[in-house]
Order: sequence, then structure tokens, then C-alpha cells
Amino acid sequence: MTSNSGTAPEAKKLLIIDDERDFGDYVGEVGEELGFQAVVTDNASDFMKSYQAQEPAVIVLDMVMPGVDGVELIGWLAKQKCQSRILIVTGFNPRYAELAEDLGGAKGLRDIKSFTKPIRLADLRAALSLPE
Repeated sequence: MTSNSGTAPEAKKLLIIDDERDFGDYVGEVGEELGFQAVVTDNASDFMKSYQAQEPAVIVLDMVMPGVDGVELIGWLAKQKCQSRILIVTGFNPRYAELAEDLGGAKGLRDIKSFTKPIRLADLRAALSLPE
């Protein structure tokens, strides 16, 4: 499989990884209302394959998941030279997400923000909205 790292992301793909499938589906539905093609994954392997198939415009990344955590995926995305907007979400300690946000910025990820679950619908829509 080839990676398109370093190239501009496709304008409207939204890639979501969250082990809470209901939350991932919710984010996907909101994204589709905003014109995205949403791909919801609940494990790192599917997430990585989908990312490599087509770099998304926006990634929604859960911090705490079984098997792999958000910090590991942030590191992987940095190695891919990810140009996507990244939204980190967590239902646990918000400081953990903030630390991952700082780490991503230090590793060269250009557009990364953190949010605490539950995220308000208006905040989610604003975070997902791409500048025209």
C-alpha cells in the first residue's frame, strides 16, 4: 500500500477513530451534514489503512482506546507528515488530550485541537467546518 504523505489532503474526507462506536457514528453523521465523506473506525489498523488510502481533510481521534492510544497515533501521523486538521477527543482527563495536542504541535502537526466529551453539537460543527 502506498502513502500519499506530504501531499495536500482530499478536501472532504473525514476520518474518525473512536472505540465508542456510537460517538464515532455521531461525529460521522454531523460531518456528513457538513458535506464530508465520513469513515468511522474503531481500531488503529483500519484507521491507518484508511488514512493511507486517502489522506483526510479532518481527523477525529479518541485519546483512550484499547490496544493503542491517541499519543501513539499522533506520533504515527507526524511520521506520515500529516497535513490534516486533527481534533483530539477524550472522555477522560482533558489534560491528557492537551498534552497530546502539545506533542503533535512539537512533532510538526500543523492544525491540532483538543476537546472533552461530551462535545456540544455547535462546537463539533464549528471544529469540523473547513474554511472555503
